[in-house]
Amino acid sequence: MRHLFGISERRACRSLGFHRSTQRHRATRDDRDLADKLRTLAYERPRFGYRRLHILLRRQGEAVNHKRVYRVYWNEG
Repeated sequence: MRHLFGISERRACRSLGFHRSTQRHRATRDDRDLADKLRTLAYERPRFGYRRLHILLRRQGEAVNHKRVYRVYWNEG
């Protein structure tokens, strides 16, 4: 919106009702490693869902949140 109308960040956020800090946040998370590990585990065990794959990842020593596993599993299809 800022670039479209040529207005400041402050004015654009105020008109849309957003906080300015939310517009500056950039995600730095890289889930390619986790996606590769999930893909190989899911290929070996096609009947397992994300919950059981999360348990297998924890047994391998991977410290990963179950919500993150679900998000990556869902995005991979």
